[in-house]
Amino acid sequence: MKVGVSTACLYPKPLEECLYDLAVNGVPNVEIFINTHSELKKGFAHGVANLLKRFDVNCASVHPFTCEIETLMFFSPYERRMNDILEYYKHYFDFMNTVGAEIFVFHGGKPSSTLDADLYCERYLKLYRLGKEFGIKTAVENVSRCKSASSAFIKDIAGRLGDEFAFVLDTKQAVRAGENPMNFLDAAGKSTVNVHISDSGEMGDCLLIGRGRFNFRQFFEKLNSFNPDCNVILELYRNGFGGISDLITSCNTLIKMTEPYGREK
Repeated sequence: MKVGVSTACLYPKPLEECLYDLAVNGVPNVEIFINTHSELKKGFAHGVANLLKRFDVNCASVHPFTCEIETLMFFSPYERRMNDILEYYKHYFDFMNTVGAEIFVFHGGKPSSTLDADLYCERYLKLYRLGKEFGIKTAVENVSRCKSASSAFIKDIAGRLGDEFAFVLDTKQAVRAGENPMNFLDAAGKSTVNVHISDSGEMGDCLLIGRGRFNFRQFFEKLNSFNPDCNVILELYRNGFGGISDLITSCNTLIKMTEPYGREK
């Protein structure tokens, strides 16, 4: 398993500064959260790639800042929007090719009377197949405010899509949706390629590792049975930790936890 930390943890610090702070402290893998359009430009992407190379850091995955408009752009009846957003998402895929990332995080649509499984799969497939042309795997993330909040829905679309489906499991979002994260592993199975992980318990649903009661051993054993090469990315909100040392401690703890199941890089 490839353990790392999301640059989103340090938001709103500029992306390159977040990345430098993680890299200089020895984080082996990162998920890059793109915060705005200018960060997709070629010059910026090459700067990021050089920083990653300098510190021997792997970029496991990329998260788009446009996730909040995916309902509007991917799942409306206005076809031109779909065409335009597919064209725009090529910027992300070009960025990913430059920095060496292979997993693209997709929130998808929010629940509505018109967004059923058929429409979801139809539109998702267009993006999945576009990403495949760039060597990118587009993975649906479970998000409590989105259609993907339900493990039953994930199981449904995973069955429909077969090999053209990938999944990002966010443990805190599962808890927020009133679900056990293990249910999503069972629903997505071997299609689980990326995990946004944190601890959870009485003190909250997005805690530093060791601050809650999440059963990491059981979780990693189940994850290993489905995909031992999965990315495991620490993702915390900025108010959930004190400083960079907290992130490094949690990252190192995760590396030790996952050592029996594969390499961290």
